[in-house]
Parts: sequence; structure tokens; C-alpha cells
Amino acid sequence: MAKWWTLVAVCVATFMLLLDITVVNVALPYIERDLNASFEDLQWVIDAYALTLAAFLLTAGSVADGFGRRRVFVLGLVVFTVASALCGLAGSPLVLNLARGLQGVGGGMMFATSLALLASAYAGRDRGTAIGIWGATIGAAVAVGPLVGGVLVEAIGWEAIFFVNLPIGVAAVALTQARVAESRSPQGGAIDWAGTVTFSAALFLMVFGLIRGNAENWGAPIIACLVAAAALLVAFVAVERRTAQPIFDLSLLRNSSFCGASITAFVLSAAMFAMFLYLTLYVQNILGYSALEAGLRFLPITVVSFVVAPFAGKLAERVGVRVFLGAGLTLVGAGLLLMRGLAPGDDWTALLAGFLVAGGGIGMTNPALATAAIGVVEPRRAGMASGINSTFRQVGIATGIAAWGAVFQHEVARTFTAAGGRGVPPGSDAADFVAFGGATRSGDPALARVAEQAFDSGLNEILLLAAIVAFVGAALAAVLVRPSDFVSTEAVPGA
Repeated sequence: MAKWWTLVAVCVATFMLLLDITVVNVALPYIERDLNASFEDLQWVIDAYALTLAAFLLTAGSVADGFGRRRVFVLGLVVFTVASALCGLAGSPLVLNLARGLQGVGGGMMFATSLALLASAYAGRDRGTAIGIWGATIGAAVAVGPLVGGVLVEAIGWEAIFFVNLPIGVAAVALTQARVAESRSPQGGAIDWAGTVTFSAALFLMVFGLIRGNAENWGAPIIACLVAAAALLVAFVAVERRTAQPIFDLSLLRNSSFCGASITAFVLSAAMFAMFLYLTLYVQNILGYSALEAGLRFLPITVVSFVVAPFAGKLAERVGVRVFLGAGLTLVGAGLLLMRGLAPGDDWTALLAGFLVAGGGIGMTNPALATAAIGVVEPRRAGMASGINSTFRQVGIATGIAAWGAVFQHEVARTFTAAGGRGVPPGSDAADFVAFGGATRSGDPALARVAEQAFDSGLNEILLLAAIVAFVGAALAAVLVRPSDFVSTEAVPGA
């Protein structure tokens, strides 16, 4: 019975983490108006969290293997809960984004240990069942997130989306301390500071360069940031090859299936989850829906992913995770293409077919991805493996938001200016003016139509690019993931 309490604790924490991500999306327009935030600030609301989460995942996973996965998991819950309170109390974009960064630190500790705790508590068919339930939890959090966010924002305010984490966090800490058994690996425990610093700095400089690129006209400072990021990634690889206990064991990359699972995690986040920022701005600032109305309109994609996930988790045990990874990303790509083609005058229903197809793809991919993340390594390396996989997820979100944002802002500003757009406040950016609904709220129908045309052009452009990324990821997953690489064939038959 004790192992099922482990599943409950992990699912509660995962639900809180993912609920926080999905509720934030519908609150972004309200945060922008209340805190007078820029488009860049809104990108950092998501990326500050994703970057610190990614940076601490590898370190937390490695440390947890030696010092105790439950101990690190509980500490992560505490940090995340306190940071959530600070987010709700923030009075400026800078304070909010710093608090979001702290949330990412706590989230990194939780993400790095969640799958490892399940792997240590379950074996055989029970492990497949537990991972299937965990995958369903992901779907449930995604499903109710936009709706819960809409209700909280309209009934209380955007601050409530962070305060809601407080009772959940306290309950999760109490449950974990009382019911979850400790687990560790004797080989873990050392902190690879050189690897942590080089990896974190490389990620920050890369995302910072992409986000600031348009504002700086892609000049020398931005090029320097991107070059420095590349140099630090090379340094990170060099450090990891020489470190006795690295946070990223590069030998894992010799495993074809591990590479396939990592690529899938990155692509799913970069192609689909990073797109929610821009879809939310479209539905709320261009189409004029409130947070609650927007949350209701995102339900098709989230409900479908919730319904599909548990079935996918069970079927993946029989037919193999490779099929679900490849097919899932293919559906995501097809869904993104179906969302494309927006034009002035369209309503949210123009997105509906794409939402349904992409939702099915998300539901197919997530449980299979969780299985693959830990199924191709020995149990003693589960902490590092799950940490690396979750890191690729968060790097995908951070990179996707930054990269799509660079393309989106450029295309929106270009189209708006070329169409004779006007009314941009002095010192403001044309893309910000359009994306935040300035033209829509101007009372000038002609200007609003020009702005909608510009926004549609930018969104259509990044939907196409994201779809291409998804299709490439699907092909790589199908080629790289092999049944022979899986350690626990009982848990993942025919992988």
C-alpha cells in the first residue's frame, strides 16, 4: 500500500506544477495591464521559470540519487510553495520574474525526483500502471488549468493563480513526509558545480539573445550573447567528460533510445507548449475573450489530451513506446498546421480542428515519453535520466518561446507597418501594440483589422515553423527509439 501513497504524492506535486504553468497563460494579458509589462516581460514570466527549472533539474537529480530523493522532493515542494506566495505579492514585472525563477528552482527539485520516486517504488506491470496514472495526471492538470485560471483571474485577480499553490503545497509536503519511503543511489551525491554553472549560463545567454534580438536589431551584443552561449555549451561538454560524477553523463547519449526520448521531450515542448503564449494572446487580445472565456475555449485540446493519456500509457506497454512517440508528434504537427491559415474575421473555431488533433498527439506522447525516460537506464541512474528528460522539456519551452517570439515580433511589426498601421504610442514597439490589443481597443475598426491581419501573419508563420519541428521530431523518434535499448523489458514489452 505504501507505494500507492508515493504515486499520490508525486501526482499531487505534478498536478500543482503543471496547473501553475497552464493557469499562467490565461493570466498573462491581465499581468501585462496590471504591471505595465512589455512583450519581453511576458516571455520572461514563462522563461524565467523554465530556465531555472532546467538548470536545477540536472543538479537536483544527481544530488537526489545520493542524498535522498524524498528529501530533495520535499525541499523542492517547500521552495516552490514559498516562491508561489512571492509571485502573488509581486508589484512589478521584475519582482514577478525573479520569483518565477525561484519557483523554477523548487520545480527542478520536484521534476528531477518525481519519476525516480516512481521507478524506485514500482516494478514490472505496476510500474507501467503508475506511469499511466502519472501521465493522466499531466493530462488532468493541462485540462483544467486554463479553466481554473480563468475562474481565479476573473473572480479574484491574477495573483490568485499563484496563491492557489499554497494549500496544495502544504498538503503535498505533509503527505510525502508521512507516507513516502526514502530512496537513493550510493553512487550519487556529489555536486558538479562547474557543469551547473556552464550549462545554466549557456541557457540564459541563448534565451536572452533570442528574446532581445529584435529590440537590439540583432546587433553585435546579441551576436556576442549567442556566440558566448555556444562556447559555454562546448565548455559544458568538456567539463562533463572530465568530471568523475557529472550532472549529465554524456555516455547516455550513446544510447539511441535515450537520444530519441530527449529529442521528443524537447520537440513536444518547443513545438506545442511554447505556442500557448501566442495562442492565448490571440484569443484574448485579438478576439477579445476574457480569461474565463479563453479558458473554456482551450478545453478541447486539454480534455482530449487528458482522455487519451491513460489509454496511451497502457497500450504503449503492448505495442511499444516508439509508435506512440512518433505518432504523437506527427499528430501535434498536423494539429499545428490545422490551426494555421488564420485571417481577419475568424473566430476561435478556426483553431478547433487543430486543438483536437494536437490534443490527441499530446495525450499519446506524454505517457510513452515518461516510460522511455527511465526505461532505457539502470534503476540506479533513474534520477539522472528523469532529470535530463525533464530538462529537455523545459529547454524546449524556453527556446521555443524565445525563438517563436523573435519571428513573431518581426513579422507582426513588418506587416503592421507595411499595411499603414498607426497609433503606436511614442517609445512603444509596434509588435507590443498589436499583441496587447492596443489597436483592437482603439475604437477604429480599420486600424483593428490591420492589427488583426498583422497578428494573424505572425501567428501563421510560427505555427508553420513549429509544425515542421514537430514532424522532424516524429521522424527522429521513430528512427532512434529501439526495443533492444530498454532495460526493463517486463515493464515495457516490445518497447
